[in-house]
Amino acid sequence: MKATLDVLMSRLRMKQLQLLIALDDHPSLHQAASAMAMTQSAASKALQELEGMLEAPLFERSKRGMRPNPFGHCVIRYARLLAADLAALCQDMAEIRSGSGGRLAIGVIMGAVPDVLVPALERMQAEQANLAIEIVEDTSLRMLGMLDDGHLDLVIGRALVSDEPAKYHYEAIGDELISVVVGYGHAAPRARELSLRDLAGYRWITYAGHMPMHALLERELDLAGMRIPANAMSTSSAFVTVAMLQRNARLVSLLPTSVAELFSRQKMLRILPVRLQSRQQTFGIVTRRGGTLSAAARQMIGLLQASAGNGAEPAGRGIPPGDRQFKKPQ
Repeated sequence: MKATLDVLMSRLRMKQLQLLIALDDHPSLHQAASAMAMTQSAASKALQELEGMLEAPLFERSKRGMRPNPFGHCVIRYARLLAADLAALCQDMAEIRSGSGGRLAIGVIMGAVPDVLVPALERMQAEQANLAIEIVEDTSLRMLGMLDDGHLDLVIGRALVSDEPAKYHYEAIGDELISVVVGYGHAAPRARELSLRDLAGYRWITYAGHMPMHALLERELDLAGMRIPANAMSTSSAFVTVAMLQRNARLVSLLPTSVAELFSRQKMLRILPVRLQSRQQTFGIVTRRGGTLSAAARQMIGLLQASAGNGAEPAGRGIPPGDRQFKKPQ
C-alpha cells in the first residue's frame, strides 16, 4: 500500500483526475478527450498511466463506450472530492483577498429546520454578514452523497443510512418526532385521543418511496392492521403537503413535529392526538471523517450544538406530538 501511495504522490497529475471526471460525464474516450482539449491518444495514454499506478483497470470497454467498474467508481469519487477541495481553496483564497466572507453549504433534513438550523443561521448571519450560505433540504442518504462529492460542507441528518457509516463523523443532537396532521378546518373529530383507524375514511398524502416518512407510515398502518390506500397521493415536498391539506378537509398526512407546530401556530394545520408506535429517529451533525472543515463550517457546528441544546426541551424531546396540541392548560 505504501508503495502505491509513494507512486501516486510522486507521479499523479491533476490532469489525470480531471480526465476521470470527464470520462464519468461522457460516454466515450473521444468525447472526454474533446472536453479536456486533449487528443484521444493523449487521453488514452494518461488513463493507461493512471491504471498502471493504481495496478487496476478502472473502466469496462465496450462498443457503447466506457463505463467505470467498482475501482473506477471509487477513484472517480475521490477525484471529484479533490477537484471540489481545490476549487474551494481557490475560492477561499480569492475571498480572503477581496475581504468577503466565503461560502458554506449545509444539507438538512426537514425536521431539523425550524428548531435547530434556523436559530443557528440567524446567529451565523449576525456574526458573518458577508458569508454566502447555501441550504439543501433532502433525505440523509442523498445528502451524504453530496457530502462525499464535496458539494456540502456538513449535513444535519443521519449517518447510519449509509452503507459505510464509519467514514463519517457523527454527533447526535436531537430526535425527529413525527406528527399526524390535517388542515386547520379539517373534519377530523377534536378528541383527546385518536387512532389511525379513526382516520380510515380520509385520504392520505404520503411521501416518495425513498423518504423515511413513507416507510414510517407503512409501518404504522401495518401495526394498526391497515395498508396505505391505493388512492393515496405521493409527494416529496412539504410545501405541497401543507398546501393540499389547507385546501382539502378530507386529507391527512405526516410531518416532522417541529414543522407541524410551525404551521399550527399560524392556524394553517392541526396536529391530531395520534400516538405513533415507531421509535423516533435521532439526527445529528455529519461531516466527512478525516476531512478539513473551513472556519465557517466549524463555527456553524458550534452554533448548531448550542441551538440544539439551548431550550427547556432539546430538539425532538419532551411532550409527545398529540399531547403538545391538546394538553390542558395548567
